[in-house]
Parts: sequence; structure tokens; C-alpha cells
Amino acid sequence: MHATNRRRESLNLDIAELFKPLIVDRVVFSMINLNMIDADKHFEHMENGTVLLNSEGKHLILRMLTDKMETHVTVGKQSVSYNTIIDWEIKKLIRYFRKGEKRYNPFKQVR
Repeated sequence: MHATNRRRESLNLDIAELFKPLIVDRVVFSMINLNMIDADKHFEHMENGTVLLNSEGKHLILRMLTDKMETHVTVGKQSVSYNTIIDWEIKKLIRYFRKGEKRYNPFKQVR
């Protein structure tokens, strides 16, 4: 996805893209639906119309994302955190690129 980016971080961005809907989107929508984030309390409204998270809003979202990353889910017969799942995904990509495995099967959470 980020092939035109010549920086080393482009693979990091690609991996992040895989997990955004599963982790980040769920956290953000949960916070909105549970009224955990408030427009007046957690955002700064700039003169040019831009709206930015303030320090308190950033800390709140980072805390929620950290909690989500430590959440355990069942994968197969194992209970693992999202941190572990991402680690597994990176190792699968390394095996695919470096060791020439024939097929790459991305992680899919089954519901």
C-alpha cells in the first residue's frame, strides 16, 4: 500500500493498515458510542476551523488503544493478545519474504 514511500517505515504502515479496522476503528467507535469522548473536553477548536485532540484526549485514546492491544481473544484454541497476533503476522511476512514460502495467509478474526 505504501510502496511509493521510500522510508523504512512503509512496511510498518502496511501492517498497521491490516489491523486498523480490527483495533483502532473499534476503539474509536466504542468510545463514541459509550460517550467516553467529549467534543468540548477532549478537542481544541482552532481559528482556521481545524479540530485537534488536546492532551487529555490523546491520553484517553492512547490508554484505550493500549488496553485493546492487551485484550486477549481466542485464536484457534489459544487465548492471545492483539500484540501477540501482530507479532505473529510480522513473523509470517518475514517467512514469506525471506524464506520464500509459497503462500501468505493474513490474519482474519472469525466472529
